Amino acid sequence: MTLTIECKQRPEGSKTKALRRSGEIPANLYGHKGTESVALTMDAKTVENLLRQASVNNTLIDLKVTDIPWEGQTLLREVQTHPVKGTPYHLSFFAVAGHGEMTVEVPLRFVGDAIGVKQEGGVLDTALTELQVNCQPDNIPQAIEINISDLHVGQSLHLHEVVLPEGVKIPGEREQLVVQVLQTRASTETAQSNAGTEEAS
Repeated sequence: MTLTIECKQRPEGSKTKALRRSGEIPANLYGHKGTESVALTMDAKTVENLLRQASVNNTLIDLKVTDIPWEGQTLLREVQTHPVKGTPYHLSFFAVAGHGEMTVEVPLRFVGDAIGVKQEGGVLDTALTELQVNCQPDNIPQAIEINISDLHVGQSLHLHEVVLPEGVKIPGEREQLVVQVLQTRASTETAQSNAGTEEAS
């Protein structure tokens, strides 16, 4: 998913508090010229709409700075919020062109009903809900699906067992636990009942 938004360069000497009172949100663009950054200002309603659709370090955004002018693909790197109100306070964007592979965060989507939960009375325990991966900016997956249908009580899945989309890699070690089905009193009773049935037959 790619979104398109417009913003303007922040006037030199402008006060961020005054901008927020007037319905503008301060922002910064990094990476469009090496280490140089540009101070921006965005309409608060534009920011509100953006945050309903975009995720930090995951969604590609076509950013248009109308008065420089500059246009390019960016990632939303950071969203600062007001400590009391919880409203957006400051945004940071990173221009992705020419930077090659990037590290992004992708949510995990668990599909199917684990047999250990559905039939054996176990409880699903998700150790990870998102995953840091390396990929090209134009190949960022919206989510990585993990099928848990065949997991029995006591079984688990680790990172090295996760099937990744083509061109997506996990940096570092891949032994970390992703999801497991834990044993409960109900699952123990189910197992004992099944064992008793088998002995009787």
